[in-house]
Amino acid sequence: MQQLSLDELEKQVGSKYALAVLAAKRARMLTEAQFAAQYPKGTKPVTIALMEIAAGKIKYEWGKKKA
Repeated sequence: MQQLSLDELEKQVGSKYALAVLAAKRARMLTEAQFAAQYPKGTKPVTIALMEIAAGKIKYEWGKKKA
């Protein structure tokens, strides 16, 4: 598995805070869905979430303005 660059992920998402929130939410979804059957033993859900963000598999929308 390759090392993920947090600087590149930050550029892709927009800010380090948005990256943290996005990764945490996705990791929680993976944990609730029993992700262990799909990924190698010992792989952490946050690592999987960051890999999915880097690959562009996660769609997100930040800051909807209220009218």
